[in-house]
Amino acid sequence: MPNTKQAIKRMKITAKRTARNRRVKSMVKTAIRRFRDALEQGNLEEAGMKLAHAVKLLDKAVSKGVLHKNAAARKKSRLALRYNKAVAAQATVAQAANE
Repeated sequence: MPNTKQAIKRMKITAKRTARNRRVKSMVKTAIRRFRDALEQGNLEEAGMKLAHAVKLLDKAVSKGVLHKNAAARKKSRLALRYNKAVAAQATVAQAANE
């Protein structure tokens, strides 16, 4: 237990920040999971919207100091790569069907 007033205050502040960080990280993880689910279902239109939402939440997490900017950039890059691969695969299938 903290012994001084300052230590008590810091403990309260740390608890608030920890709760906020946990909430933000959970929202980011949920957005990424929903994007991946939409991709697995093959719904690229919905996946595009979910990707935009996930990127928005990642950027907010960086601005709040919850995630490091490079970590968020890496996650965004990997999500975009998955989306682009799915779009390219669907375009290839559509092109093969037209021939």
